[in-house]
Amino acid sequence: MHQRAIALAFAISVSLPAAVHAQATNGGQTVAATDSTKRVGAPSTPASSNPTHATAAPIAQAARLNGTVSVDGRLDEAAWQSVAAITQLVQFRPTEGAPPSERTEVRIAYDDEAIYVAARMFDSQPDKIVGRLARRDADTGSDLILIQFDPYHNHNGDASFSLNPAGARWDGGNGDVSWDPVWEGKAQVDSLGWTAEMRIPFSQLRFRPGSNEPWGFQIERYIQRTNETAVFSFWQSNESGGPSRWGHIAGIASPSKVPGRLELLPYVVTQREVHGDVDSNNPFLSSTEDLVRVGGDVKYQVTSTLTLSATINPDFGQAEVDPAVVNLSAFETFFDEKREFFIEGRDKFGFGSLWCFTCSNVSSLSMLSTRRIGRVPQATALAFNRGEYVDVPDATTILGAAKLTGRTSDGWNIGMLDAVTAREKARVFDGTNRLEQEVEPATNYFVTRVNRELDDGNLTVGGIFTSVVRNFQDEALETRLNKHAEGFGLNTEYWWKNRVYHFIAQGAVTNISGDPAAILRAQRSSARYFQRPDREQGSNGLFTAEYDSTLTSMRGFGTYMRMAKEGGDWRWETSTNIRSPGFENNDIANLSRVDYLWFHGNINRRFTKPTKNYRYMNFTFGGQRQYNFDGDMNAAQVHGNAYYEAPFFWEFSLYSQYRPKAMDERQTRGGPVVELASARYTEFFVATDRRKNLFFEVFPSFYRQGDGGRENFIGASMTIKPASNISISFGPRYSDAISKSQYVQEVVDATATNFYGKRYVFSDNHSKTLSMDTRLNVTFTPTMSLQMFLQPFISSNDFSSYKEYARTRDSEKLIYGRDIGTIQESLTAEGAREYVIDPDGAGPAATFNVTDPNFTLRSLRGNAVFRWEYVPGSTLFLVWTQDRASQEGVGDFDFSRDRRALFSSETPANHVFLIKVNYWLPL
Repeated sequence: MHQRAIALAFAISVSLPAAVHAQATNGGQTVAATDSTKRVGAPSTPASSNPTHATAAPIAQAARLNGTVSVDGRLDEAAWQSVAAITQLVQFRPTEGAPPSERTEVRIAYDDEAIYVAARMFDSQPDKIVGRLARRDADTGSDLILIQFDPYHNHNGDASFSLNPAGARWDGGNGDVSWDPVWEGKAQVDSLGWTAEMRIPFSQLRFRPGSNEPWGFQIERYIQRTNETAVFSFWQSNESGGPSRWGHIAGIASPSKVPGRLELLPYVVTQREVHGDVDSNNPFLSSTEDLVRVGGDVKYQVTSTLTLSATINPDFGQAEVDPAVVNLSAFETFFDEKREFFIEGRDKFGFGSLWCFTCSNVSSLSMLSTRRIGRVPQATALAFNRGEYVDVPDATTILGAAKLTGRTSDGWNIGMLDAVTAREKARVFDGTNRLEQEVEPATNYFVTRVNRELDDGNLTVGGIFTSVVRNFQDEALETRLNKHAEGFGLNTEYWWKNRVYHFIAQGAVTNISGDPAAILRAQRSSARYFQRPDREQGSNGLFTAEYDSTLTSMRGFGTYMRMAKEGGDWRWETSTNIRSPGFENNDIANLSRVDYLWFHGNINRRFTKPTKNYRYMNFTFGGQRQYNFDGDMNAAQVHGNAYYEAPFFWEFSLYSQYRPKAMDERQTRGGPVVELASARYTEFFVATDRRKNLFFEVFPSFYRQGDGGRENFIGASMTIKPASNISISFGPRYSDAISKSQYVQEVVDATATNFYGKRYVFSDNHSKTLSMDTRLNVTFTPTMSLQMFLQPFISSNDFSSYKEYARTRDSEKLIYGRDIGTIQESLTAEGAREYVIDPDGAGPAATFNVTDPNFTLRSLRGNAVFRWEYVPGSTLFLVWTQDRASQEGVGDFDFSRDRRALFSSETPANHVFLIKVNYWLPL
C-alpha cells in the first residue's frame, strides 16, 4: 500500500487544490473558522490599468514640503497650506458605498528625509470622540486614522501607521505588527474634532531609490461610537481586498541614496534571581544569584530595499512567560514565539500557510519555528542520570543571529536567517565529585526564503531552504540528536477573476542524517512509530518508509494544495494535505505527526450587508477525511459553523462536528492499530459589544465519545476599562474531562499473541483543570506603559479502571479485575501506592506492577514589565518574573486545599528582577 499511497500523493500534488488559514485551539479541538478576505478599502474614480481593480483605483497626490513641520499634532504650520487635501473617502461599514458621516482631510508631504502626514478628522460631536492610551500596537478600541503605503506598488506589501486621538501608535509591515519602525506621531482633540500628525523617515521604509512612480496607498478612518469605517479605496465586503485593491499616491520622489543606513542598539542588563527553596547540600544553588549581561542589535541597510539585522548575545528577559499546561499525550507542547528579534520580519520567512473557512485537527506545512533556536537543552536526562544535584541552563545560549530581509532589484522578496547557539554543559554533583555533562551541542540554524510576485501581484512563486548542523563532542549526544537536517520547499499562489478565485500549491522534502541510533529515535518517534508490528512496511528508496535500525538518513515529502472561490456571497473550497512517513523537520519546525493523506471541502454563505436583523452572518458546512499510507481511515468528520453579528454589536457563533469510528495507529504508542470510538464536539461563542468599557465573551464546549469519554469545558474572558489608560482582563478556564483510553505503559508478555507479545495498559483518567489568565495594562503616556500577566493553574488527574484492548483494530476494552485477570493495590518499599496486575488470573501470563500515576499540579506564574521609550528607539525595561509550582500524588480536585497549597510556604516562589536599558544610535 505504501507505494500506491506515495504515487497517489504525487498525483494529488499536481492535480488537486488545498489550503487553510488560521487556527485556534478550543476544548481540545483545533478549529479554524476565518474570513480570509482582508478588510481595508476606498472609493473608485480615476482610471487605472491595474487588472486587480474591478473599477478604477483612486489617485492621491503628495507634495514636496515647503518649510518645516513640528510633529505636535496641531497642523498650524504654514507648510501644510500648500499641500492639497485628500477628502474623498467612502463608507466601508456600516453602509457600503455611502458618504461618510463625518468629513476627513489628509495631506501627504515629503522632503529628502521623511514622509509627513497631516490628518484632520472633523467630528460634529467632539465630546464623544473616543481615545484610549495603550501600549504600542495594542488594540485600543478607539477612533483612529490609519495610513498605509505599498512603496514597491507590487500589490502585496504594506507599511501601515496609525494614531488614535490619545496619541497611541500602531504600526505594521506586511501584516506583521511586531515591526516597530522609528517614527513620530502626535494627536490632538479640539472643538472641530481631532488631528493627527506623523513623520515617517525614509530610512524606515523599503522603496525603489530615485523613483517617481506612484505607490500603493490607502486611508482608513474609524469612528468608534458609530462603528463606522471610511476608506480611500473602496471595494464591496464580499470581495477580496487588501493591497491589490488599494489606490495610488503620486508625486513622491524617493531619495536616490539610502538615508540612515546603520543603526546600533546596544543594551545592558542587570539581573537578580531569588530562589524560595534552597537545598543546603546543593553546591550549585544559592538563595540569590546576580549577573550582568551586555549585547546589542545592529541594522544596516545594504541597499534601499535590503536590510541586514543582527543580534549579539541577545536578551529576551522582557518577553511574557509561557502559560502552564498539563500534557499527557505523546506529542510535544508548542508555544508561540515571543522574542522581538525573531518576531520582527517573520512574514519574510512564512511558508506553508493554511487557509480554510472551517477546518480542524490538521497541521500546516510549516518549515520554520524560531522557538527551536535557543531552546531548552534537549539532553538534560544525561545529566540527571549522573548525579543527584544538577545545574542545567534554562535555555541554550544564542551567541549571535543575523537576518537579511527585503527585496532585490529584480523583484525577488528574500529572507535569510542564520543563528549560532552555544555548546551547553550541565554541572553535576554525584555526591563526591563535580562533573560536566554536555546537554546541547553547538548548532547552526540557517533559513533562506524567497518569493516573487508576478502579474500585478496575482501570481506568487517562491521557495524555502532550511538547514540545521550540529557539532558533537559527546558520543551520547550523537546517538540522540541528528547531526544535520535539511528541508527544501516550493510554493505558488494564484488569484484570478478580480481575485475571486484562489489557488495555492506547496511542496517540501526533508532529510535528516546522523548516527544510526539517532535516526532510529526519529523512526520510533510519536510522529510516525515505524516500529508498529502490524505496519505495512514500504521501501527505503528516494523516500523513507521502512523500519531499519541501520539507516544513517531519513527522507520524506509533504504537499498541500487548495482551490477556492474567495469572492461573492457564495464561496467554496477544496483542499488536500499530505505528509509521507519519512517527513521530518522537527529540528527547526514544529511537527506532531506525519504519514497521512487529508482531504477537505466546504461550502460557505455570507451575508455582508447589514439589515435591521443583523450586521453580518456567515454559514459554513463541509467535511474532511484522512488516511494513513497503509490505507486505514484514521480520521473523518462532518462539520458546520454559523456566525452572527447582531445589530447591537454582539457576536454569536456555533461550531459542531461529528467524527465516526476510525483506526488509530498512535493510540498504543508504537503498538498495533486499534479503533477509536465515534465522537461529537460542539462549541458556542458569545461576545458583547467590544467597543464598551466592559466587554466579555463566553465559549463553552462539549465533547462526547462513543465509549463514554467526555469533556465539559467553559472558558470566558472579561475586559474592564476603568479609565482611558487602564485595561484589566480576566480569563477563567475550567475543564472537567473523562478519558476512557489514557495510555499508561507497555508490558512485554509473550502470551499476548493478539498484540504481538506485548500488553498495552490503559486506564480511565478523570481530569479537572482550573486556570485564570489575568492581565493588567496601564499606559501612562504613549511611550510609557506597565503590563502584568498572572496565571494561577490547578490540574488534578485521577487514574482508575486499568484495562487493555480486547483485540487489535477494535475499540472494545477489558478492565482488569472485572473482565479479565486480577488487580490488587499495594505499597512499594518507599511507601508509594502501586497496583499488582495479573492479566489472565490463573493463566500463564506474568504479573506486572503499575505505579499509581495520580497527581495534582499547582502552578502560579507571571511577570510585570514596565516599558519606557525615553527617546525614540531607546527603551528602559523594568521586569519582575515569578514562578512557583508543586505537585502532589493525589488525583482529586479540592479547590480549597489546592489554593492554600499554591500560596503556602510549601510552594516556594522563584523571582527574577531585571533592569534592561538599550539605546538607539542611528549612524
